[in-house]
Amino acid sequence: AIYEEMAWTMVDIIQKARGKRVVIICPVGPIGQYPVFARMVNKLHLPLHNTYFINMDEYLIGQDQMISPDHPLSFQGIMDKLVYRQISPDLCMPPEQRIFPLPGKETDIDQLIADFGPPDCCLTGVGINGHIAFNEPPEDETQHTVATFAELPTRCLDLSRETIINNGANKLHGAIDLMPRRCITLGMKQLLACKTIKIYLYCGWQWGIMRKIALEPSTPLAPASLLQNHPDSEMVITKALYEQTLF
Repeated sequence: AIYEEMAWTMVDIIQKARGKRVVIICPVGPIGQYPVFARMVNKLHLPLHNTYFINMDEYLIGQDQMISPDHPLSFQGIMDKLVYRQISPDLCMPPEQRIFPLPGKETDIDQLIADFGPPDCCLTGVGINGHIAFNEPPEDETQHTVATFAELPTRCLDLSRETIINNGANKLHGAIDLMPRRCITLGMKQLLACKTIKIYLYCGWQWGIMRKIALEPSTPLAPASLLQNHPDSEMVITKALYEQTLF
């Protein structure tokens, strides 16, 4: 049901815009919404010609080069496979409206988002350490205040140990030695600029961070907790997570 809710959220925003420009910041994780969205678009004959999908992050390899779209971890490859190839070509947005942050062009995407004005919506998951997109918590807890962390721009950075281990366990069957060590991510500033933010939690291991980002004070050490300060943010969780207890 959570994937259907995400897909309907995207469809509803696009339908209500009635052909006006729509900008949605998209995750890869979760991804189950994308096949549902593609089926809805095709069934409703919903044109996406003025819709922009901006993906929030991607893995980097080597000297901060984008991971190959053919790599099983590639977010670009996943979006192409699950979204763009599944939508009727006469309905799908053109390639120039399928946007990823690019190393060396970080300020370009920040300027693009600023020129568009506040994106209509950001849909996001959350990492085991509270990251949204790949905005990893600082190693040094004195490095940022909530205010300075909220102003971080699009940038390349190291993945945290927690992200490498968790993603390696879940995406590469534990082969953490094969995990990329670097990434590019939209900044907190770009995410927090969105009119609406919806954060989705659906994995058993998200129970701990769910409690932290929802119930404890906002802190850069759990980046998703900064959504507490957003005027229109919502956490959507599964029934299983809601009913899960530990203490």
